[in-house]
Amino acid sequence: MLPGGGDAWKGRRRSRRKGRNATAVSDDVFYLTTPIYYVNDVPHLGHAYTTVVADFIARWRRLQGRKVHFLTGTDEHGLKIARTAEAHGVRPREWTDQILPRWIELWDALDISNDDFIRTTEERHEHAVQTFMQALHDRGEIYLGTYEGLYCVGCEAFKVPEDLVDGRCPLHGTVPEVVKEDNYFFPLSKYKDRLLELYGRDPPFVLPEARLNEVEGKVKQGLEDLSISRSSFDWGIPIPWDPSHVIYVWVEALQNYITAVGYGSDPARFGSVWPADVHFVGKDILWFHTVIWPAMLMALDLPLPRKVFAHGYLQVGGEKMSKSKLTGISPHDLLPTFGSDGYRYYFAREISFGLDGNFSWESMAARYNSDLANDFGNLASRVLTMAQRYLGGVVPIAPEPDEVTDSEAGLMEVFASSFRAMEEGVDELAPHEALRAAWAFVRKANAYVEATTAWALAKSGDSRRLEVVLYTLLDSLRLLALILWPIIPRAADELWRRLGNTDSVSDMTYAADARPGLITAGSATVVGAPLFPRIDEAAAAPR
Repeated sequence: MLPGGGDAWKGRRRSRRKGRNATAVSDDVFYLTTPIYYVNDVPHLGHAYTTVVADFIARWRRLQGRKVHFLTGTDEHGLKIARTAEAHGVRPREWTDQILPRWIELWDALDISNDDFIRTTEERHEHAVQTFMQALHDRGEIYLGTYEGLYCVGCEAFKVPEDLVDGRCPLHGTVPEVVKEDNYFFPLSKYKDRLLELYGRDPPFVLPEARLNEVEGKVKQGLEDLSISRSSFDWGIPIPWDPSHVIYVWVEALQNYITAVGYGSDPARFGSVWPADVHFVGKDILWFHTVIWPAMLMALDLPLPRKVFAHGYLQVGGEKMSKSKLTGISPHDLLPTFGSDGYRYYFAREISFGLDGNFSWESMAARYNSDLANDFGNLASRVLTMAQRYLGGVVPIAPEPDEVTDSEAGLMEVFASSFRAMEEGVDELAPHEALRAAWAFVRKANAYVEATTAWALAKSGDSRRLEVVLYTLLDSLRLLALILWPIIPRAADELWRRLGNTDSVSDMTYAADARPGLITAGSATVVGAPLFPRIDEAAAAPR
């Protein structure tokens, strides 16, 4: 069992040492978050999908020289947790302590580089939430009333008949419970106009555009005040002025984003990090993040997050993955075959972030073999093998300007255009586009191998032209290790070492290092085992 707080996994990422690129590091903090995940059960692929993409963006921003604060964590209160714990014969906190290691183990296995991990059961969160709620109460933004209506325990959300399909929650297939109890309310309805003004701003508050249109259209229909407490159970954070109520789980869960950066405890830190640059969420929790959350922040005159990006569902056989419907596939089922890098690459590349996407073992195996084993892995093996065979594994002297032909210039032009497109893809939160751009350079490098025929140059005795070709290829591998490290960090780090580098990719910055001609002449290279061994697609599939 883990200790009470989230300290066991806070700040796990190794700090970058100060080096030759230290002056390129910006003081501007880039703050990004995943949802905090509900720990009524173990994680499935959908949870890892969001977190892998967020990690890709975080790593890229670090190599841009940004100070990054990357937050993830777990949501541990609410009726669903209480009932799950009861079904297992334990108290809610015992249940969350038992389940939590499964989540942390997965993030470790996937090389997630979060800077903080928050649990809503931590004392720091309770303190921040009670401070926030008391401030709302003191401003007259909370009143006592009676709620009577429908509540979906699976969603931990209040429902109206229009939300249901044949009387059932469309996400969980369950009939919502009828609830009547005295609750405290937040006057959400009075924030309609301010929210609509928010949705009209440029740059947009909500992405992709379809999700913005969805939430804007719903808000235009009108808002009802929000019940923000429950009095029929006690697993939650107590209302500070009335401990007979606990705070509605979604209301307090949203506040994790400000808890983690010092709200209510460290004003200087809060002012330097908040607001978040982007909240990554699934489209099923769009309403909470784009209506309830900004309205509560407006009520306290706090800065709003700059952007909320709601991605689509990850589906198997056309059905959304979920724990409650038992369609979830454990990421641990895939890691022995595809490894962390193969897993990360597939989910960031295969699915258009923002749209629904279908997972299949067959598509994952095909993408792994095509892109990682064939295109990238084979390129690295061929180049390092030729360097060993023809140059004794030593990086040659860089070519002089008059030794550079159209072939070398053309290859580096593709690198420059690919890198620009990758930057645009990251800025637009389109990892699939960023990786598509990277592979344009991978494929151009493979074409350069075939066009320059190092083996023929070695046979003909044209040693200097051979050195120019292999220098260009080794330098291309250096550039690939640098730009692919955010998504395949293990392979990129290994390739970086095989190229004779004694520092780390994480010590670099794109401003200083993402340009040709920086591989060090005289460095010793190593061939090593294939970075991505091919897999037998038929034999590897689960049976």
